[in-house]
Amino acid sequence: MDQKITNSLLYLDGVSVSFDGFKALNSLSFVVAPGELRAIIGPNGAGKTTMMDIITGKTRPDTGTVYFDGQIDLTKKDEADIAQLGIGRKFQKPTVFESHTVWDNIELALNRKRGVFATLFYTLTPADKARIEEILETVRMTARKDHLAGSLSHGQKQWLEIGMLLAQEPKLLLVDEPVAGMTDAETSETAILLKEIAKTRSVVVVEHDMGFIRDLGVKVTCLAEGSVLAEGSIDFVSNDPKVIENYLGR
Repeated sequence: MDQKITNSLLYLDGVSVSFDGFKALNSLSFVVAPGELRAIIGPNGAGKTTMMDIITGKTRPDTGTVYFDGQIDLTKKDEADIAQLGIGRKFQKPTVFESHTVWDNIELALNRKRGVFATLFYTLTPADKARIEEILETVRMTARKDHLAGSLSHGQKQWLEIGMLLAQEPKLLLVDEPVAGMTDAETSETAILLKEIAKTRSVVVVEHDMGFIRDLGVKVTCLAEGSVLAEGSIDFVSNDPKVIENYLGR
C-alpha cells in the first residue's frame, strides 16, 4: 500500500460526488496526519459538509479513495462501522440530553459494550469515573457536573457535546462550526480546548470565524467548488488571490 496512505490518519484522493448533476466534490484530495489539528474554510457550497458526510459514511463517493488509520477503506463501511472505528462527528447544532445532568450525558456516551444486558446491569467502574472526571475537566464542565444540560449556555452545550464525543475515545474528531453563536470569551476558550484535545487525537474543524481560525494557529485548507483551493498557514491562505476572490472578498 502507498506509504502516504499508511502514514496518514485520514487520506482522501480524487474524491468526487454529484447530486442531480451538481458536483459537490470535484476530485478532492486531502490528508490529515495522526495527532494533527486542521482547519477547513470555504464559502457555502464549497463541499465542506459533503466531505464530512463521505468520511462518516453518510454519503458514498462516485469515485476516489478514502482511507482511515493507514489501512481501512471507509468507502466499504457503513456509518455505524465508521463510528466504531473511532471517527466522531460534532454537528453545528449541539444535541445533548437536556433533562439529564452534565455528568449523566458524559456517562451515557462512554465507550463500552452496548448490548441490552450489558447496559441493564452496568455499574460505573473506578476507571470510568476517573475518565468522566478527566473529560469534565477538559471541557470546562467540572463545576457544572450536577447541572441539567438544558440549563447550560449555548457555548457550554457545545463543550458538553465535545465531551460526549471524547467519551467515545475517537481517533479523529470532526467538528462543524463549533463557535457559531458563542460569546468572544467562549470562542477564545474553545480554541484552547481544541488545541488541548489535539494533543491526543486528530481534529478537523470546519469554521467561518477567521479570528478563531487564527487563534488555532494551525494548517488551513480552503475548499471551493468541491476541491482544495489553497492550503497552508492562515496568513498564506488569506493572501492567496484565489481565496480572496472566491471566499474572503465576499
